[in-house]
Order: sequence, then C-alpha cells, then structure tokens
Amino acid sequence: MQRMCHRPLLWLSLLAAGFGLGPTPTPVAAQDRLKLMPGYTQYEKMRRDGTNAVKLGSLTGTWKDEGKAFEFNYDGQRRRFDAVANAQTVLSNAPGRGPRGPRRGEGERRERGRQFTSAVSPDGKQVAFYRDYNLWLAPTNTDRSNAVAITTEGNAKSRLKFGSASWVYGEELDQHTAIWWSPDSRRLAFYRFDESRVTDFYLQLSQTKLLSTLDTEAYPKAGGTNPSADLMIYELESRKTTHVDVRDGRPFDSGVGHYVYDVAWTKDGKELLFHRTNRRQNILELAAADATTGKCRVVLREQWTPSWIENSPELKFLKDGKRFIWASERTGWRNYYLYELSGRLVTTLTRHAFETVEIKLIDEPGNALFYTARSGSNPMKVQLHRVPLNGAEDVRLTDPYFHHTVDVAPDGRHFIDVAQTHDVPPSTVVRDRDGQQVMELARSDSTRFKRLGLRPVDLLRFKAADGQTELYGMLHYPSKFSPTKKYPLLVSVYAGPATTGARETFTLPSPLTELGFLVASFDSRSASGRGKEFLDAIYGRLGIVEIDDQAAAVRWLGERAYVDNRRVGIYGTSYGGTASILALLRYPDLFQAACASSPVTDFRNYDSIYTERYLGLPQENKAAYDAVSTLTHVKNLRGRLMLFYGTADNNVHPNNTMQLVQALQREGKSFDLQVGPDKGHDAVNRERMMEFFIENLVLRDRL
Repeated sequence: MQRMCHRPLLWLSLLAAGFGLGPTPTPVAAQDRLKLMPGYTQYEKMRRDGTNAVKLGSLTGTWKDEGKAFEFNYDGQRRRFDAVANAQTVLSNAPGRGPRGPRRGEGERRERGRQFTSAVSPDGKQVAFYRDYNLWLAPTNTDRSNAVAITTEGNAKSRLKFGSASWVYGEELDQHTAIWWSPDSRRLAFYRFDESRVTDFYLQLSQTKLLSTLDTEAYPKAGGTNPSADLMIYELESRKTTHVDVRDGRPFDSGVGHYVYDVAWTKDGKELLFHRTNRRQNILELAAADATTGKCRVVLREQWTPSWIENSPELKFLKDGKRFIWASERTGWRNYYLYELSGRLVTTLTRHAFETVEIKLIDEPGNALFYTARSGSNPMKVQLHRVPLNGAEDVRLTDPYFHHTVDVAPDGRHFIDVAQTHDVPPSTVVRDRDGQQVMELARSDSTRFKRLGLRPVDLLRFKAADGQTELYGMLHYPSKFSPTKKYPLLVSVYAGPATTGARETFTLPSPLTELGFLVASFDSRSASGRGKEFLDAIYGRLGIVEIDDQAAAVRWLGERAYVDNRRVGIYGTSYGGTASILALLRYPDLFQAACASSPVTDFRNYDSIYTERYLGLPQENKAAYDAVSTLTHVKNLRGRLMLFYGTADNNVHPNNTMQLVQALQREGKSFDLQVGPDKGHDAVNRERMMEFFIENLVLRDRL
C-alpha cells in the first residue's frame, strides 16, 4: 500500500477487478462458467466494442523552441501548432514507437519498493553502486573489476548496509534512490541503514516449482522496531567520509529524524537537503546538512497535531537555487509559500480555502507561478491558476465547469488545455497566458457511443454517515437499462486514506453492467482533495468511518426503485479488499456478497510506516486496531464471501488471508477461497469474480 497523496489514475482500475496500490493486477487465468451465464454475450460485445466507443479528443505532446511551438500526434499524423504564426500544420504521418533512449536504472529493473543500485556522476566519469552490503566506486569506462570500496562495514551478519534502503522506505516513502551525487561530482551522499533490530519476514517463493525458495525481508510490522536510517557524505578528492548528524545528536527513537528521506543536493553542492519526521508522522522538518561537517540545520518545520502530516510536500526551486516554493497544509488547506533556503518566509503565494494540486511552471521572467487547484464547481474539477511571485492578484484561467489537464509552455505565453467531465468527453485547445482560446486542436467523437446505445455514467451526491458531509459517487448502467426493472448492485471500493470513488475525467460505462448489474463507486470521508481537516475524520478510525460512509451510500441509493437493495455485492483489492470484507461483516443487512483480493485482514500484519501514520502504534491504540481488524467481526458473516491472495505477495503477506481463514473456520462459516500460486499483490480475475456474483446475487433464488 503506497502513500496515497495525489494518485488520481489509480481510479482507472476500479471497475476492472477492484484495485490495490501499485501496478495494475495481472489477471489469473479465468474460469469457464461465466460464458454459460445470463448476459455473457452482451458483456463480451460491450467489453470488445465499448472500449473504443468514443474517439477521445485528449492530446499530449511536446513544447518546442522554448514554447514557440507544440508538436503532437492526431488522426494518424504528426502535427505542429506554431504559437508565433497562430497556425497548425501537418508535419508527417505519425511515427510508430521507435527505439527509446536509455532510462535511469535501465538494466537494473528496479522492483517495487526497491532502490536503484547504482548512480552515475553528473560528469559521467564515475559510477557508484551497491554490492555486498557496501558502496563501491568505479570509473564508468571499466567493467567494475577495479572498483574501490567506499565502505567495508556492511555485511549480512551485522545487518548493516550502505547505499541501499529498505523495501518499506521504497513502498511507503517513495524512496527509490539511496545514492546521490553532488552537482559538481565531487561528493557522494548515501544511506547507512541499520536493520539489526528489525524482525525478518519469511516468504516462500516458487511454490509451483520442484523446489521452493525463501525470500527474507527485514519488514517492520506495525509497532515493531524500525530500521535506523543515517546519511553519509564521501568526498572523492580527500577520500574522507562524513557522518551527517540527521538527528542533531539525539537517539534514534527520540523524535524527529526517525524517518529520513527525500534526499537531494542544493544547486551549489554545499548542503544536502532531506526530510525527517517523527515516528508518529505528524511533525516534518526540511533539514540541510553542511557537506563538509555534516552538521544539520532546520530550514522549516511543519506540524499537524490532529492526525498525520503530508510526508513529501511539493518543493520547487527557483533558478537561483536559493529560493523555493513549498506546499503546506498548515491552514487546513494545501497552499503555496515562497521561502529562502535560509528558512525565511518571503511571501505567502496562495491563501485558498481549497486544495492546490501541482506547480506547472515557475515563470520568473514573467514574475508568475502557474499551478493547478481544486477550484472548479466541485473538488474533482482541477483548474489552472496564475499568481504573481509576490502573492497578489491570483487568477483562475480555466472554466470551472470542466476538469482541466494542462501543459504550460516553457515561456508561459500559452498552455494546452484538455477539458472534460465524467460525462463530457475531452477536447483539447490552445489558450494564451490569460486563458483565452487561441485554437482548438482536437474534439471527441461520440457517434459510436450513441450507436451502441450506451448510457452516460451518473455523478452522485449523497450524505456521509454523519448526515452532514457531502460526498460523491458514480453509477454505471447497462446499455439496455430499464427504470421499471430492479437490478442488483455491485460496489467497487478502495476507500483508503486520500483516495476517491468518483472523478471528473470522462468515464465509459463498465462492461460489468451488461451481466445484469448496476455498478457504483463511492467516496468516503477518506477522500482526497477536500482539505486536511476533512481527512482528520479517519485518523485512528480506519475500518469505521469509511465503511460507515460506504454503507450510507448503499442505503441512500437503495431507495431508488430500480435498485434491488436485497442483492448488493462489493469488491476491491488491497485496502479495497479490507473494505469489502468489513462492509460485509459490519453491515450484513446491506451487503449480501463480497469479493476481497489481497486484503489486510489485521493491520498488525502490515508495515509500520503506512499503518502507524493513520492508526498510531498498536501498543498505544489497541481499540483502533481491533476495530479495523476483520478478525473481530467474523461472527457477523451471513452473506457470501470470496477471498483471493497471491502466495508470493511481499506487500500484503499471505498470513493476512490465512488468519482470516482460520478465524472463519473456527466460527464454522462458509466462504470461497481463490489462490494465485506464485502471484504477488494481485486480484482475482474479473471473470471468476463475476461468476461468484452472478451465482450469489442473480441466480441465488433459482438454485
């Protein structure tokens, strides 16, 4: 489960087979009964034809000549918009995908949660790499046989390593590097990771082979001992290694500095920047270490006492390398602030009572910051804004009726604007600096959508379980929908912290509806984009608040005449699997069936960084851990439950499912179990899931 700060594209997996955090699941081979069930022919037709029912008018491309032109592919042609001549020309037929250039880490194939094992110096002369628990240095033009060991203390017995971090740091703090060159190639910063007190987790791999293997990972469970992270700086000329005092002389478990990550050099190479937080993750400091002495200073400090703080706030430097723009939620809303590297606040750039999203361009010659924010007619509709670098006269540049994806030219004089809503397909236009349309580049064609008889997806608005908070959802209908008929309902759920069940990007109806279902997804008070105080509702109350809101949505939707509220199923993967189980167990009168893939069944099984961010330590908050544990509620099972897990899941370990299976068996409860041999953090294939739901929600009364 990765940190979920701003990941809107994860929604794309919702209606396929539930989804988890990370890569889209690879389906396991399907079972064969679905093709004999009602609606299968129409389902196959819409799955085949409905995918391309709309020719989308959303373009991506590349700005050329510092913003004087924009090149893109459209209608099988390579085209160019000339911003000077205000004209569009065809350059050639659109090329196919040619050979791509090398990418960072190519040849390493960095696995999920891991760090790149090597880094080439900016001058291209040296490569630093991790090998045998230590950091090595070699000329780039050799085969590394004459590499020099920068460190020698690392070894398996001491569980000390240099130039690498842990799986949990990669998964939950997005720390995919552990080696950092200074801009002048004179110094090399790297991690010193001490895992000597971390308990190992053992995972049996290759279970379908003649002989299995064992994967051993220092995996800190919630409440367990974490690895101690330190930073070192090696100077190539003097061959001197300096220890960075990341905790200002304090012990590892004393407070800020428990987690150390987001490491980067300043432009002049004189200081090493990094983030550090306490274990509770409600205090964050941006710190700077002197490259010569290793002594640290605090540049700025953020604290959010009611819950957790954003671990990696957006940070963008101006060209001088001494001033930077910083995103902070200190007011309860994410806003931008201009700081000096000394720590002095220069000015507050935005003062919104809505969320900023992303910096698009710092236009220093034009004295402006271009950024996106959730200032549309609802929080999902992202808009482009421009504000002077003194924070005065902020202006919105886009139409708040639509959601906008923008690409601002490097000179700040134009931007590409892709506008759409959940039921209005995208169009792409060029706009000038003030948001005035210059030229339309592409428009969607919905002719086939109408010919297929597809029905637009509805955006829902309903009240949360508190009876006050407005939430959003989406409802998908079958192509041959009749309001006089009653349909079973399937709920696709994730509901983890800072995620959503609704969106304002154009959405095609789910082909699952053709099997005779309505398909819905709902926000909870765990939704992103609504401000920090909004999310505080779930702190220490996972498994309660968001599940109550899913139930409130089903109860509200069930009042519609065409919704059969006696036949409701729910499905999801990872956190969505957990939510599916809890919904079935906590609200047995509302949900009759659930399909849960790769679920965390008890958060004591999950990693420390993610879990403690939202629940605190289990030693200090036992009641919260018990409440979100599926094991607490197994006695309530009345509906049908199907579980899926992968035997090689190194994220949500198989013991999660095994513990729930054991608890269900002890209670004498019936359930279905699907196993993915040698599969990782995955989901049951859609066909098997739909067999399960049809059998239990459609054919139930016929059997």
